[in-house]
Amino acid sequence: MVKNIGINGYGTIGKRVADAVSAQDDMKIVGVTKRSPDYEAKSAVEKGYDLYISVPEREAEFEEAGIEVAGTADELFEKLDLVVDCTPGGVGAANKTDIYEKIGLKAIFEGGEDHDAIGSSFNAEANYASNIGKDYVRVVSCNTTGLCRTLKPVKDIAGIKNVRAVMVRRGADPNDVKRGPINAIVPTTEVPSHHGPDVQTIIDDINVMTMALIVPTTLMHTHNIMVELEDDSITTDDVLDAFQKAYRVLPVKKSLNLGSTAQIMEYAKDLGRSRGDMYEIPVWEESVNVENGELFYMQAVHQESDVVPENVDAIRAMLELEDDAEKSILKTNKAMGIL
Repeated sequence: MVKNIGINGYGTIGKRVADAVSAQDDMKIVGVTKRSPDYEAKSAVEKGYDLYISVPEREAEFEEAGIEVAGTADELFEKLDLVVDCTPGGVGAANKTDIYEKIGLKAIFEGGEDHDAIGSSFNAEANYASNIGKDYVRVVSCNTTGLCRTLKPVKDIAGIKNVRAVMVRRGADPNDVKRGPINAIVPTTEVPSHHGPDVQTIIDDINVMTMALIVPTTLMHTHNIMVELEDDSITTDDVLDAFQKAYRVLPVKKSLNLGSTAQIMEYAKDLGRSRGDMYEIPVWEESVNVENGELFYMQAVHQESDVVPENVDAIRAMLELEDDAEKSILKTNKAMGIL
């Protein structure tokens, strides 16, 4: 049975999740919400999505902009089996208590929400089974997703004593003109940064310490990761093989002119991806090295898109459309063209 899904907040993540859901054969988008009559609202209608407004008082503004409105967000929620809440951080948690719990609507939230406020966090390959049938689930942030995607296969083959990771974070998304350092590197002086504890909401028995800094770029984040392995017989080739077999990790070669985030994003465009998205986590093969039982590697994270397939799998788990993580992941990957 095809399940009815709605997107609350048709922005950077919301519009991508809407398209990803629409590509599946066991779920469909019933409608999306917007607060303001901007180009994204207009684009949603042009793509065939029914548009609902989260601020009913603004209906006249949408009419003046020539954007057709199907109703209010509350009217949309009544039609759904599950809503994916892609509103700004903090808003989703408020929606959970003020709206979703009161009407008995299952909901997925994004990484801007606190784990404790939602109750459960999600990464398809790491903890799909523990989220089957849940009412409220948080898909962890882009950086946490990236860490989980590569640490899980390493843990499976070698065991992990300790992880040390330095996140080099983009200053703003490409379309964000209000944020980001222009001519500065901004250290996050809180140690650990929030990424380490966030990983532990997914892989609870891992010892991980993270640091972060923000740099003036918009394309991607990068991670520099050092892992002390339990099995000191593991080789570099063993790790590369594990990354090759992981569902959403993409080993790339600097020697093939993929040595920078700019080149990786150009590669995503050449793949014909919608919006030039890179759903996988690229790992530079030349950076992977095991020395004396310690693994070193570097990876990149496309902050606008890596969490999108995770949202699709979270829908399947919560609505019990599929009880096997691998089957859901492969189904999502095939529908989205993930390598």
